[in-house]
Amino acid sequence: MKLLIELPTWLGDCVMATPAIENIANFYNDTQITFIGSFVSIEAMKNHPKVVKTLVLDRKYSVLYKTAKELGKFDAFFSFRSSYRSKFLKFFISSKNKYQFDKNRFQHRHQVKKYNDFFNSSVDTNFPASKLVLYTDHSNKDRSIRKLGINPGASYGSAKRWYPKEFAKVAAQLSDQYDIVIFGGSGEKDIAMDIEKSLIEKGVSNYKNLAGNTTIPELINFISKLDLFITGDSGPMHVAAAFQIPTVAIFGPTKDDETSQWMNDKSIIVKKNLECQPCMKRTCPLQHHECMKLITAVEVLDAVKGLN
Repeated sequence: MKLLIELPTWLGDCVMATPAIENIANFYNDTQITFIGSFVSIEAMKNHPKVVKTLVLDRKYSVLYKTAKELGKFDAFFSFRSSYRSKFLKFFISSKNKYQFDKNRFQHRHQVKKYNDFFNSSVDTNFPASKLVLYTDHSNKDRSIRKLGINPGASYGSAKRWYPKEFAKVAAQLSDQYDIVIFGGSGEKDIAMDIEKSLIEKGVSNYKNLAGNTTIPELINFISKLDLFITGDSGPMHVAAAFQIPTVAIFGPTKDDETSQWMNDKSIIVKKNLECQPCMKRTCPLQHHECMKLITAVEVLDAVKGLN
């Protein structure tokens, strides 16, 4: 059974789609999957055992038409995107069975359920949404060294980011128990460097700054071997959930009931309950950012204690 699956664009959304993708793969017999999508999503999913081909999409309309024709015929096409470009692509894909996620239809539930309900409604079945699944070189952890990962960035926008000095305070307090790993994308090097400078000022030397220096598969592999993760609402947060990493997740403008870690019993959310939350904005529309500013290092450290 030849399947074509268009993946969500963002890393976190892609990870949250994995229970639905596993259900798709198991629903059909002798599945051969072609994944198409963003560079990030393809890098995250290219090691799936049933994948035979991957393609990073060029979003130009003229190229999408050409791509659809070159991909060939499929028994079924599932798109986890609801954009106009994806609808355009779907029109030209050669398949008798074509299904597209509609964000306006699937609302007011966790994102994992949204994606899984989309699959179930498409083929008229009732598969449960199980745990997140990522395939990586998940070799054994080095048990002699406990590792704390901190992830200060969030590609969505600055409103989701907690403050570097607060991250550094937490990391410094825990540095006698863990070696520290700072994560971040290429656009988050400055934030990571601010944390690194603060750690140096506090006399902390057992850290590694990986911001901007990992591929997506390397990022996944590093996170899979952590003993503790402190992060905002981000793609790496969902990666940690896939490996059941004990996590403190710091939420500000986003809906934790829709994008919190899925099925990770070792997860604690730290947030304020302000009247302006959740605004779902990339930057604070009120320009005070109190949903993040009011969260203290002490609160996060207390949450870490709550995981033990």
